[in-house]
Amino acid sequence: MKLCILDNDFLDPAVESTYIGYGVMFERLLRQAGAEGSFDIFNTVKGEYPASFEPFDAVLLTGSKADAFSQEPWVLTLKDKVQALLQAKKKLIGVCFGHQLIALCLGAKVGRAPQGWGAGRMSYQWLAPELPQATGREDVALLASHQDQVFELPSGTRLLATSDFCPVAAYGIDGQLFCVQPHPEFVEEYSAFLLNKRRGMFGEEKYQAFTQSLARGHDGLAVARMMVAFINGQ
Repeated sequence: MKLCILDNDFLDPAVESTYIGYGVMFERLLRQAGAEGSFDIFNTVKGEYPASFEPFDAVLLTGSKADAFSQEPWVLTLKDKVQALLQAKKKLIGVCFGHQLIALCLGAKVGRAPQGWGAGRMSYQWLAPELPQATGREDVALLASHQDQVFELPSGTRLLATSDFCPVAAYGIDGQLFCVQPHPEFVEEYSAFLLNKRRGMFGEEKYQAFTQSLARGHDGLAVARMMVAFINGQ
């Protein structure tokens, strides 16, 4: 496996020494899920990209505090790159911001969710139990942190996961796309850090509910195994 990870953010300095970046968090998770081979990480906010995407088996787009519909120059550059990758039918994985940006490139509507922030542990109906490594599951729980959502299923894709709060929680195209709104790479401690940063904004009742949800565990590793199978063409 040769994976290109486009890391679309910087971590808060308070936790950067522990988690390094979203690209590194994904490498840790995917290796834990059985991935072997090389991982090359590029920070798109700094304008880093590989000279060519051709050598890579797949490209993974991480989350970001930025909006997928932002007009920031680095986001527009990334959008152009993603559109070219889609045209080339490069195998893509998108998570949170990446999930939204790919949907936007496919013509779907993306914006602020009227229902507000999705945070903490969230549960979804899993609609693709037959996927490699899905082990027949019909639900999945993952750690989330987002105020934007994909409002409609992108044309030509299949809905993979849904919930009342986030109807387009995951979508894909066999052998080409695997996109999820929540964060398989998050661990409870990192999610708790983000929740605490936004405690005042959430209000105490929501903050306590989000924080208490973390104790119930999540299926990040299970989803990572599906991602590894997807990259490997299983």
